Amino acid sequence: MTKYIFVTGGVTSSLGKGIISASLAKLLQARGYKITIQKFDPYINVDPGTLNPYEHGECFVTDDGAETDLDLGHYERFLNIPTSQANNVTTGMIYQTVINNERRGDYLGKTVQVIPHVTNEIKRRAQLLGQSGDYDIVITEIGGTVGDIESLPYLESLRQLRWELGTDNCLVIHLTLIPYLRAAKELKTKPTQHSVKELQTNGIQPDILVCRTEHSLSMSIRRKLALFCNVEVSSVIEAIDAETIYDVPILMLKEKLDSTVINKLRLADKQAPNLKKWETFLYKHKNPKREVRIGLIGKYNELQDAYKSIYEAFVHGGAMNECRVIVEPIHSEALETNWDEVKATLTGLHGILVAPGFGERGIEGKLKSIKYVRENKIPFFGICLGMQCAVVEFAQNVMELEDAASSETNSKAKNPVIDLLPEQLSITQKGGTMRLGAYECEIKPATMAYQVYQSASIKERHRHRYEFNNDYLEAIESAGLKATGVNPATGLVEIVELEGHPFFMGVQFHPELKSTVENPHPLFVAFIKACAQYKYQAKTQTIDIANN
Repeated sequence: MTKYIFVTGGVTSSLGKGIISASLAKLLQARGYKITIQKFDPYINVDPGTLNPYEHGECFVTDDGAETDLDLGHYERFLNIPTSQANNVTTGMIYQTVINNERRGDYLGKTVQVIPHVTNEIKRRAQLLGQSGDYDIVITEIGGTVGDIESLPYLESLRQLRWELGTDNCLVIHLTLIPYLRAAKELKTKPTQHSVKELQTNGIQPDILVCRTEHSLSMSIRRKLALFCNVEVSSVIEAIDAETIYDVPILMLKEKLDSTVINKLRLADKQAPNLKKWETFLYKHKNPKREVRIGLIGKYNELQDAYKSIYEAFVHGGAMNECRVIVEPIHSEALETNWDEVKATLTGLHGILVAPGFGERGIEGKLKSIKYVRENKIPFFGICLGMQCAVVEFAQNVMELEDAASSETNSKAKNPVIDLLPEQLSITQKGGTMRLGAYECEIKPATMAYQVYQSASIKERHRHRYEFNNDYLEAIESAGLKATGVNPATGLVEIVELEGHPFFMGVQFHPELKSTVENPHPLFVAFIKACAQYKYQAKTQTIDIANN
């Protein structure tokens, strides 16, 4: 029978439930268990696809086209396995299903209520992955904080599930905060005690406490927490602030979180965790042999989570190159100034990545940054909108096409080199209507893309409405910007490269979404390598970006 672990949070948000869940999952996976993680979000949006990145960070897209919470990115990066729509559930999805059921008459005329109809749907979703037969253990992260009104149906569902499944098959981990009062120079346990009491008020007794803290927990504090929170002393787990999120699995291993879980769920202790690859990655990450500075040109730079997968892909690719990547966030609107200021801002960078995004704001700054690195032969990498901007900039400044633009930013452009797909013209709803999920791409031989991927056929994830306008393909290629990757079914351009430039590549897809600790994305590995060679070698020398 599949075992279920639920992770709740208390005292405050942003304690790292996703990282704790992913770290525990990694340890259990390293012990030989088949495991997956799902995220239950209490907001009423059906999915985060229509949310501004400032609201909830980036929207993570899965192979099957689901627009999901960014925590699914952590799950994939740690476990090195893909997630799907089934791994992310929102209150919006729950209520939409319940209301649709009611309209069909599925409830036989009953009064539809939170209990049992909403809670039954939550319980059904909680067990879907477990009932597939693919997993030994399913970890469910419940978003929000205990005490939030919107989380109550999830906690009630958890209480019922725990009763139905039994304590040997259902475990509750409560992540909480132990604040440090500098004036008193002591850690305080009272907020955690109150958080656990709030959880108990909902009929749930946590089995394990994971305590975020700035300072180590003494045995006396552990005993106090155990006594007043009604858990075993060995079930009080210290989660001290870490240098990097990738340290957390190692810290949890030292705290024996995985052993405690195995014992409480009465699972066989299959093997000691094999974390050799993880430890090798950590060593390279913490002991780089060189350093590069890469500009991240975007318009949501105030919130790092808006580009979370890009930052983490730089970490993975940097470790592969034994190179520290210093990401310099540059707001694209700050580049919408005179050319001298643009040059001053970008001087000293060893490469730039123009980030994905939507809308007109900041486009001019992105175009100027691309012009600068194109002319100065500085490594360039454009993702989604970044690739589209590279095409627009090339059409404007190299081909001298009058009024070349994307129809997203200029619907009346005479030369819409980036345009809306015909099938998108009739779409009026925003949610879930873009080109979403994994699509095939065929790569032309003897190209930089082929050198990077070492394959003629790949699949990458997409999230966009606008595409390269193939009416201009022949002219753009004749001028030197080559389409080196194309979707075989539609002929849509997926990858562009600039002839005569050491590294100038734009991709319509989102490679950052598939980068993991154990499998850094080859495009990021190659781009970082190119940036390092730009820094350390003569700029006129051809850059070799082949993976070693």
